[in-house]
Amino acid sequence: MDDRSTDLAGFLTAIYEVEGPELRARATAERICFDQTIEAEKDLLPSLLQSTILGHLDGLRPISGGRYEATIRYRGELIGTDCSDLLNVLYGTSSLRGDVKLLSFTMTNERLCFWRGPRFGIDELRNAVGVVGRPLLCGVLKPLGRSPQELAQLATQFVEGGVDVIKDDQGLVDQRWAPFEDRVARCADAIGRASQCRGRRCLYFAHVSGAWDVMRRRAIYAKTVGATGLLVAPGLTGFDALRTLCADDELMLPVACHPAFLGAAVGECRSGLAPAALYGLLPRLVGADITIYPTFGSDFLMSQPECLSVAASCRQSWGQLKSIMPAVGGRIGAKRLTELGTVLGCDTIFVLGSRLQQDQDGLAQAIQALHRVLATSFR
Repeated sequence: MDDRSTDLAGFLTAIYEVEGPELRARATAERICFDQTIEAEKDLLPSLLQSTILGHLDGLRPISGGRYEATIRYRGELIGTDCSDLLNVLYGTSSLRGDVKLLSFTMTNERLCFWRGPRFGIDELRNAVGVVGRPLLCGVLKPLGRSPQELAQLATQFVEGGVDVIKDDQGLVDQRWAPFEDRVARCADAIGRASQCRGRRCLYFAHVSGAWDVMRRRAIYAKTVGATGLLVAPGLTGFDALRTLCADDELMLPVACHPAFLGAAVGECRSGLAPAALYGLLPRLVGADITIYPTFGSDFLMSQPECLSVAASCRQSWGQLKSIMPAVGGRIGAKRLTELGTVLGCDTIFVLGSRLQQDQDGLAQAIQALHRVLATSFR
């Protein structure tokens, strides 16, 4: 798969949003063709090489707000088999301009075959938890500052309430009040025991982000003590680290992608990466089985169309790559669950906020009330 002697055939196609009017948009698109390849004056490159190396403007069309959509095609030989190569060609220099936004990208099958993609995907995640016909519910072990024993007790309540997935909060790493090994071992054991009692499995995604050697050591330990998934924040670790972990045959665990620090790359409306590319296409390409991102209508920056575009990029047909689960969070309670379920559909994970822990009837009862809402919406 990663043999660099293999011919890197095919094409990478990127879609950018640029400023109008048309003459300005065309000039910007042509500049992107240079910026994302040779980043030098045209005269420095022999004409024969220009036709091979330079990006090619395939199309330019007007969209709303006086902006234009530019479609640019790059030859597969420009990128190797690493995420750093891919990201550099897609948006490396253009990210510095301030007037270019990366909307989406795709690859021909000859190029896509170098990417393994998700190991499990939607169907195998559903099989793992034994749930069909409704969205999944995810509990979060938080807030930061609780002891391993307290977090394990919280995990037990989540399972008793009926969640399908539990993940560490991204702030949980290796703090003195909750050392990584003690915390993960206690939580994995508590979730395993509670799952056995209720007769249905609950997956536990342990947060392992860190320097590469630390991250892999944490991942191996987490699997050894019973964690059934891994949580990684590629905005902190890098997408290549996430990809390497997803492809590790010694681990073979589903991986969830957390958006911590990625929001900085979304940028303003006229620059940055579109949410569909950042939260959907990239995590799926590198092998994540779940991608977590903010829902619309919360106190995070995310519109309903953007939220839906991420979900679509997770599920749409894309060569041999499996579809993955979009997981949305942001103050989700019973009042919003019907709306979100209707809009986002069945193949979604709803990440439950910490407010549920304040329910006067108790956490387990609060989760069961959410299940009744889902049962009404997904009969």
